[in-house]
Amino acid sequence: MKTNPAADRSNEARSSCVYVVDDDTAIRDALSSLFRSVGLQVNVFGSAAEFLQKKLPHIPSCLVLDIRLPGVSGLDFQTQLAKAGIRMPVIFMTGHGDIPMSVRAMKAGAVDFLTKPFRDQDMLDAVFSAIETDRKQLESDHGIAELVAHYESLTAREKEVMAYVTKGLMNKQIAGELGLSEITVKIHRGHVMRKMEVRSLADLVRAAEKLGLSGIGA
Repeated sequence: MKTNPAADRSNEARSSCVYVVDDDTAIRDALSSLFRSVGLQVNVFGSAAEFLQKKLPHIPSCLVLDIRLPGVSGLDFQTQLAKAGIRMPVIFMTGHGDIPMSVRAMKAGAVDFLTKPFRDQDMLDAVFSAIETDRKQLESDHGIAELVAHYESLTAREKEVMAYVTKGLMNKQIAGELGLSEITVKIHRGHVMRKMEVRSLADLVRAAEKLGLSGIGA
């Protein structure tokens, strides 16, 4: 069954938000109109300070940012975002003379920069790509948070058993290491699989790797 790219973008737009920071009212109004025309939620700000005061919803988002703002450069603002724990993708708008600065900004983590004047479609393409990047990051963060919660639900003994299982030890070997009966290890192992919500040893090993547990695979 073929998908409809336009419909997919429309659905994505309704659950996403674009933030625009530019001291030029005309630019803010034009971009707000453009993004709203494709169904995106939009918030506009005249300065970096205004944006930093905004409480941001936990939805896929991106920031469209003028490289030159009153009192702060784009690079300085990127640093402020990092300190504030804001990791959303940044798209810079630049004048021709700002391209070297924009290149440095991209090396510092910006995902794109568009030279003024830019085509509306180029801006929309950049925004939808940035939002998709943020969506994947949020999904990854959510997955890790769930894994951490599952792991913390294990008892101390179950965590020990999980560590040995993910090292590749058999039940009998684990029993010897922990001074337990083999049947007890088997019961603990079953509890680990259930609480971690995995179906196979390979899944458990991958979960342990994502959690960064030491000694996995040793």
